[in-house]
Amino acid sequence: MSVFEKNVSCKDVAPLLVFYACDEVSEKERKQIEAHVANCELCTAQLAEENQLQRAMVAAAQPADELDASGILLSQCRSELAEALDDLSAPPIQEHWRPFGWLRQWMALRPVWSGAVLVFFGIVVGTQVVPWVKNGNSSDANGQAMNVVAKQPFTPDQLSGMTFSGISFSPSTGSGSPNVQVRLNAEQPIVLTGNVEDSDMRGVLTYVVENGERFDAGMRLDCLEALKAASRDQQVRQALINAARTDQNPAVRMKAVESLRDAASHDDVRQALLDALEHDANPGVRVEAVNVLVGSLQRGDTEKSAPEPGDATPQVAPSSSEDYESVDRVVRALQQLQRRDPSRYVRLRSAAALRQIGPREVQ
Repeated sequence: MSVFEKNVSCKDVAPLLVFYACDEVSEKERKQIEAHVANCELCTAQLAEENQLQRAMVAAAQPADELDASGILLSQCRSELAEALDDLSAPPIQEHWRPFGWLRQWMALRPVWSGAVLVFFGIVVGTQVVPWVKNGNSSDANGQAMNVVAKQPFTPDQLSGMTFSGISFSPSTGSGSPNVQVRLNAEQPIVLTGNVEDSDMRGVLTYVVENGERFDAGMRLDCLEALKAASRDQQVRQALINAARTDQNPAVRMKAVESLRDAASHDDVRQALLDALEHDANPGVRVEAVNVLVGSLQRGDTEKSAPEPGDATPQVAPSSSEDYESVDRVVRALQQLQRRDPSRYVRLRSAAALRQIGPREVQ
């Protein structure tokens, strides 16, 4: 036995065996443990027990899979934490001068007088101003013709000179995409109302997503939520793919991946999801990419053949050579993720996804 091995005793090695079984030790500790275990029967038996326990824990059903099978809750919590840290590191926003701040303060301190003034102002506007405006419009209509010019869509140069003050949503009357209202500030304030089926609205929303450095993360997240309903459109799909690949905020990247769920069957989207599995540094984004990929495979299989009654977890059964090749690419990526990903949760989620897809032999 060398001098190096004599310095390591069972008392030193025994507490590290559980970490060795979980592959959570440094290279130096690994060499010391392996050198000691090779000559110590007691530590060898203890290491075998730790390995057996580790295999049993991996094979057993995880409580997290039952409470949060898709991994969305944990990913969302991590992304919100990352976004909160980003907001704390950002410089404070200075308040601008408000010209009518004194009036609001006066009205807040004198609610009775404020109510009386507002009632009087409403009476004056209703009895004097509104009839005068109506009479003026009718005289103009009788005296001259009106030239109506069709509205031109916003160009990138026009959008680059505008600032975005907010975006809001309202449910649509039917089952279509929700209505969106975008407030723009240019020479005159502009309020753009519509849904993502409107090309002008799509152009504004995709501009915000593609030029993320100009807008805060909250604005980009709202635009991604609005564009999710039109992810099958080529312009929208390309903007979502670019956001999933290049946006600096992990919450925005994860939202972009989630928004691509309905278009995940397209080759460019599937390649973007595979790139996220391989290159994205945020484990939440990688978990969301796994969920979207597996969901797209199961959804594509469901469209081709209805599942048997009582089958709670349908497995993928491709029907063509292209489908086999696509599933094989996903399986290979998940296997690499299961073996090499630094996040234990991502490795467990990849293993669960492989079980959902079903046993396959990758060519």
